[in-house]
Amino acid sequence: MRRGQTWLGTATLLLILQHSEMKHGTHVEELQLNPTIRHHHRHRHKAESTIEPPLDYIFDRFNVPIDGYREKTLFDRNIISYDIVALEERQNDWFNTSKEWAELKEKKHQHWPIKREAVIEGDLVLGGLMMVHERSDNMTCGPVMPQGGVQALETMLYTLDIINNKLKLIPGVKIGAHILDDCDRDTYGLEMAVDFIKGSISNIDDAEYACNATAVRKVISGVVGAASSVTSVQVANLLRLFKIPQVSFFSTSPELSNKARFEYFTRTIPSDMHQVRAMVKIVIKLGWSYVSIIYEESSYGIKAFEELEALLARHGICIAVKEKLVKDSGVATEAAYDEIVQKLLTKPRARGAIIFGSDQEVAGVMRAVERLNATGAFSWVGSDGWSARALVSDGNERAVEGTISVQPQANDVRGFKEYFLGLNVKNNTRNPWFVEFWEDHFQCRYPGSPRTPYNGHYKRACSGVERLADNNTEFEGQLQFVSDAVMAFAYAIRDMHGEVCGGRPGLCEAMRPASGADLLRYLRKVNFTGLSGDEFRFDANGDGPARYNILHFKQVSRGVYHWVKVGQYLDTELQLHLDAIQFKWGERRPPESVCSAECELGQAKQYVEGESCCWHCFNCTQYEIRSPELETACQVCPWGTLPDVSKTHCRPIPEAYLRPDSAWAIGAMSFSSVGILLTAFVCGVWVRHSSTPVVRASGRELSYVLLAGILMCYLVTFALVFRPTDILCSIQRFGTGFCFTVVYAALLTKTNRISRIFNASKHSAKRPILISPSSQLAICSALVSIQVLIVVVWMIVAPARAMFHYPTREDNMLVCDSYVDASYTIAFFYPVVLIVVCTVYAVLTRKIPEAFNESKHIGFTMYTTCVIWLAFVPLYFGTASHVPLRITSMAVTISLSASVTLVCLFSPKLYIILIRPERNVRQSIMPVRYSHKPPTTLTLPHPANRKPPCADKGTQTDPAEFNKLANGQTILAKDGGDVQEEKKDVSEKLKDKSEKIKDYDGVKCNSAKVSREDKKVRAPSEKLEGL
Repeated sequence: MRRGQTWLGTATLLLILQHSEMKHGTHVEELQLNPTIRHHHRHRHKAESTIEPPLDYIFDRFNVPIDGYREKTLFDRNIISYDIVALEERQNDWFNTSKEWAELKEKKHQHWPIKREAVIEGDLVLGGLMMVHERSDNMTCGPVMPQGGVQALETMLYTLDIINNKLKLIPGVKIGAHILDDCDRDTYGLEMAVDFIKGSISNIDDAEYACNATAVRKVISGVVGAASSVTSVQVANLLRLFKIPQVSFFSTSPELSNKARFEYFTRTIPSDMHQVRAMVKIVIKLGWSYVSIIYEESSYGIKAFEELEALLARHGICIAVKEKLVKDSGVATEAAYDEIVQKLLTKPRARGAIIFGSDQEVAGVMRAVERLNATGAFSWVGSDGWSARALVSDGNERAVEGTISVQPQANDVRGFKEYFLGLNVKNNTRNPWFVEFWEDHFQCRYPGSPRTPYNGHYKRACSGVERLADNNTEFEGQLQFVSDAVMAFAYAIRDMHGEVCGGRPGLCEAMRPASGADLLRYLRKVNFTGLSGDEFRFDANGDGPARYNILHFKQVSRGVYHWVKVGQYLDTELQLHLDAIQFKWGERRPPESVCSAECELGQAKQYVEGESCCWHCFNCTQYEIRSPELETACQVCPWGTLPDVSKTHCRPIPEAYLRPDSAWAIGAMSFSSVGILLTAFVCGVWVRHSSTPVVRASGRELSYVLLAGILMCYLVTFALVFRPTDILCSIQRFGTGFCFTVVYAALLTKTNRISRIFNASKHSAKRPILISPSSQLAICSALVSIQVLIVVVWMIVAPARAMFHYPTREDNMLVCDSYVDASYTIAFFYPVVLIVVCTVYAVLTRKIPEAFNESKHIGFTMYTTCVIWLAFVPLYFGTASHVPLRITSMAVTISLSASVTLVCLFSPKLYIILIRPERNVRQSIMPVRYSHKPPTTLTLPHPANRKPPCADKGTQTDPAEFNKLANGQTILAKDGGDVQEEKKDVSEKLKDKSEKIKDYDGVKCNSAKVSREDKKVRAPSEKLEGL
């Protein structure tokens, strides 16, 4: 700023100050208020009707172009306002005498208020802005305020005494004070604050200018105050321009935490933001969900309401009624308060109400509650603006009863009570307002004191022997914040002095004057233990720590009411002792404050149109619960779950599967275990007697394959009865079809071999191909490989997995996926084809000779198997909802099929091997009608160049025994004989027996040429060998 602009600003402020000291009139636009009402108003936030100084006159007087000033001045015209008549009504010069000024001169107390100041000399001076007088509605200043005014001022003086004389925090430096009265009025407080900047013009651009060469003014290093938030807002805007730090002790408005606007403002009391959070937590603790809010129409109340509304909505608490309290009780009539209470009564279910306001306005509400006989209709949650205020509770006890309020936590300043009670008019001359306090306290007129609007009615003169005592003096409970504000400045100056001056006694030149910006930096970092014993430090927003007491107004005995502490709020944590709360005499339970009772379990809400907190309840259906995300809707439980008893959660249905310890599983496994033992027994017998004719004639290799398939059928049962997993499902899918394929592939190979042998003998004596044991195993393996290929492709395309299946809403089955979509048919399709083909072959070979009766056994096995599976199909698909029965039926069916095969095919042979071993010879396996005839010897010569007749390996007749026919006859081969010569003789000998052997085609030798008659003789022998 250029020097000319600085002088211009200084001249403007001095001219304003001159006018402010001349003006001490009344507010013609304000209504009267009963002057006898006492109140301690801490949170004044509503700005008065204000005007701006006539800048045209100022610029004309100093010959400065007004346009240039408007472009370059640093002053914000919005921060300087006055409670005189509107600028538009001024027709002449700013200082011309008008009719209003003439009327003021005729008033009896035209010099009220008397401007006074408390000054303590010091090297560094702190300004103080106290509300020594109350706010008045018909005068600039009201009566003296004993607690929040005079006691707060004395607390500042007492703390300075401790700092300078006892603690001696700053070596060689004494801290002084310059204390003014703002009368709890923002405009008047701003006028008083101008005094603080008269000596602080030098803080602008770090340059110092002497405003008055004849008067030396001390530079104010910092300001303690103001008390009300609205005054602090005005003063903070002014002090910010001159870089003067400010610490308030009672201003709680949340907007003062905005350091972009109020850079040099700090406070020792917490912000109302914390108070609002504490009030919301109290509402939650009491279980209220439907409350009303009454808030003061000021920045104090409006800011708090905005935060309250947001926090309540965040916690699902609805607002029934929102009403504003007109700031300044003199403006609102009793009818206005009655109307507010009547609106609250229109919502009878909203019994909880939050009041965020000051004591005067809240007292008007309580009186209206008494008038309307609604003392039992509400329970209040109050702010610190009226907490524990006698102005509110006195005379309105029944209406206030049950109130829970929030008050910043403060302890007594040690030693102050004794200090204050020892003061009197004679020993306390440094407090210019103490005489007024004395007159007000003792209701007497002190000799020689000036006349004021409030001491003229005192008839008794003060004797001088009056004394302050415990029984006649009430102390303000929050003086700790005043003391902490002074201590914060002292510790900040100490830290700054130690760093800037190096700890040398006295002030160094660098602190003449102290830089406001530097002092603010040290101020924000202080951490000390105050005179109350509490540790103090500023938070990130420059506010005091969030510590609140929770107070409760109740009857301690019948008809005796007191405010008692029932909890505290420390650093976002609420501690509330509900047992100590009594809302009405004998009623300890909190009143219910809800619009609609909560719906019962299993019910959803249907909101009433136009009401966000009122609803009707409707029941959810059998398989529904109330939606956890949307309370107005029901939600269908997913498949596999059912609503619990309360219908608030979907509980999983216990999974159903065939458990190994169940009777069904034990039965199936027992049956399979017996089958496994029998199979092992048969296999052991077969191994032990593998060289006997019965075993060899039955085909050893295919018998072992058949036994392996039967064993796998029994083992599949164990894969079916255990809890399904992906691995077990894969085993089931592969095993169920594979075991059957092995069994019926072996049977099909046997029946096919028998059929081919007898069919071929009807047309030719030539031996059929692929009837050797190795060929039979190859055919069987090829048939089994088809099933393996099918299952492998199936597993690749759709891997087996365990899954939950829900046949009905109340079922939750853990099954393999093949169980759900009946894809087991893929595994069974090929074995069924084998069964059908085997059955066809069994039918076709049913008339072969008795000697070859294994085909009959195979046929009986296939018929029984078909009957079993035909019975299984309806049983399996008819028990879809009964998992144990369904799985058991499948396991038993598979085991039963294996048992039929085991019994039908192997029991006749076991009978011969174990019980009739004498029949386990080659002759015994042929029909009896051929074995009891006397043998006839035929000599059939063989050519010399022919090989001996061949036989099948292993299971067929050995070459050495080839001369033995199956029907008991023996043909002796003549080596080197001429077959052609004996051909005729053989034919003649066999003519007689042609009728007995007409079913046989003859015997063929692969190494000799014989006639048709020879073939008819040799064919049965080859068939025998083949079997």
